[in-house]
Amino acid sequence: MNSQYGRLQQLFEQNFLEYSSYVIRERAIPDIHDGLKPVQRRILQTLFNMEDGRFHKVANVVGETMKLHPHGDASIFAALVNLANKEYLIERQGNFGNIYTGDQASAARYIECRLTPLAKEILFNKDLTDFVESYDGRMQEPVTLPAKIPLLLLLGADGIAVGMATKIMPHNFCELLTAQIQLLRNEAIVLYPDFQKKGLVDITHYDHGNGRIRCRARIEESNEKTILIKDIPYGTTTQSLIESVEKAAKSGKIKILSINDYTAEEVEIEINLARGVYAKETIEALYAFTDCEVAITPNLTLIKNNTPLTCTVEEVLEHNTQKLVLDLTRELEIDLGRLQEKLHARLLEQIFIEERLYKEIEEETSYRAVVKRVGASLQPFTGELLRAVTTEDIERLLEIRIKRISRYDINRQQKEVREIRSEIKAISNHLKDMVGYSIAFLSDLLKKYGPLFPRQTQLCEFEEVSVRSAAMANLVIGYQRGSGFLGHTIKAEDGKQDLSLSCSEYDRLLLIYNDGMYKVIPVVDKLFVGHELAWIGVVEDGLIFNILYRDGQENLIYAKRFTTPKFILEKEYRLFPEDKRSKILLFLMGEGASAHVSLAPSARAKSNVMEVYFDEYLLKNPNAKGKRIASRVVRKVVDSTGKAAPRPVRQNMTLLDLVTPAKESAVSGEKEGDGEEGKQAEE
Repeated sequence: MNSQYGRLQQLFEQNFLEYSSYVIRERAIPDIHDGLKPVQRRILQTLFNMEDGRFHKVANVVGETMKLHPHGDASIFAALVNLANKEYLIERQGNFGNIYTGDQASAARYIECRLTPLAKEILFNKDLTDFVESYDGRMQEPVTLPAKIPLLLLLGADGIAVGMATKIMPHNFCELLTAQIQLLRNEAIVLYPDFQKKGLVDITHYDHGNGRIRCRARIEESNEKTILIKDIPYGTTTQSLIESVEKAAKSGKIKILSINDYTAEEVEIEINLARGVYAKETIEALYAFTDCEVAITPNLTLIKNNTPLTCTVEEVLEHNTQKLVLDLTRELEIDLGRLQEKLHARLLEQIFIEERLYKEIEEETSYRAVVKRVGASLQPFTGELLRAVTTEDIERLLEIRIKRISRYDINRQQKEVREIRSEIKAISNHLKDMVGYSIAFLSDLLKKYGPLFPRQTQLCEFEEVSVRSAAMANLVIGYQRGSGFLGHTIKAEDGKQDLSLSCSEYDRLLLIYNDGMYKVIPVVDKLFVGHELAWIGVVEDGLIFNILYRDGQENLIYAKRFTTPKFILEKEYRLFPEDKRSKILLFLMGEGASAHVSLAPSARAKSNVMEVYFDEYLLKNPNAKGKRIASRVVRKVVDSTGKAAPRPVRQNMTLLDLVTPAKESAVSGEKEGDGEEGKQAEE
């Protein structure tokens, strides 16, 4: 039983490994050599096989590609439409859908396509292509195409395989070729993505093909009540973007009156704003809460030598540039060899006819003797030839017709020989300087096709939109002291003990209790927080808190001053040690706060009152003990600032009034049990 289980486990492991390897190499991940997935490579090879200068029905192209691709027509059609909409390699005729709106292409029988001149110039060369049998053995398909430009970076790619994925950003045609020229000149290069849908892109955290980028729609303020979206981010459509805007509006994050899509050849989405809402603040909210801004995590995973690998843009470009030099070298060497063979044949023919060597075979009676006689007659002229004469050379000479010999034009023949020699010399010179030849090749492509592909996406650096600051203060937090409940479903009743606070769902609430405990909580529907809150407000950086508190153990009064504390959500902290007699006597916000303190009478004291100016105290940590204000017993504490309770600290955000009396507090007497001890004066 165990042996059967072991064999079954081994079978599953082997089959899964084969399946995952096949999906990675043959379906999802592009190859570094030509930047294409197998289905794309098979489509382009099929179009090249069908090439006759005219458009072909896409249905026919799909059918022909199925001879090479074993995964059905749907994947072929989708890949062809996607490749055609990139506009580099396939020329379209008919409705291929709309990349902006997300509309689908017409049926394959209605639309047509063919290779672009760029594709025919840079993709195909049988002499440089290795072919293998197709899946059924009836046809030959290329292992990779000899692409002369870095298609992997030009087209970009998305793919999900088994245990890995790739997300390669597209780049600009002109910038890629210019970067290749810079590499050939040993210059530094800098490359950033370029998206067909235009928009704005922040490459602050872009890491050479990996890292993270942020893409934004280009939003224009038509007037203070109308917003126009002119470009959309990479990976979105106008339909998905509109849906995200409508979702944000339904959830109360933004307020709009209507949204209309007028997109055709160019993106145009019009947003009309509701009463009391203006364009400037709404644009920030659109970036924060909708697909007008999207974050993308590039992942430059590819296949190199049948192995998945994560690279950088510079590594891919360097590999493709080296491959370009090698391919151009091989092309020149092949052309040189053919020209040399052609020159050799022309010289043989010239010698054979001009020297009338054909007359020497008139007396020969056998074919073998004829071949031998011609070979012997050519021996005196071997110094004029490029290589030794072979039997195949002699056989080609014997196939020359009498009619051609009789009409032989010596001047024309010499002209052709001179032209061939000139071409051989030019190729030989190119081979001596392949870097210069490669630069000239790329420059020619730039001159010919560069104007067709300008940069679409604007590179810029934009600030991170704070979701919290962009959110509307559409919630009112209520606190009922009697019940001890707090939340945006709680309604504060009329009375100074019950309080309310406007905030957004993204805010955090700071709760400070009379006994010195404080904590931060998220905005809640309803939560029991107790009856002894001293203060509640929205967490904001830079808030200044001033308190006078009684230390129950020492029975002394301390003053302390601190800023917004650091916190872990819903964790309890303390402003001073816990003791049932310790409590906050006075709580003031901001700068310029002061308190009037009455001390217990003393015969030796010149005065029984003192003023506490909080600005004179240093800002310390919330858990610092503070400074003792007097060695005598404090009888009463009064707010002498002359201001009302805390005011708003940012637009559309109100802090709660003090729950503990803000104007005057009575403090303990000289000994515990005193009738006046612990009493508070009314506000």
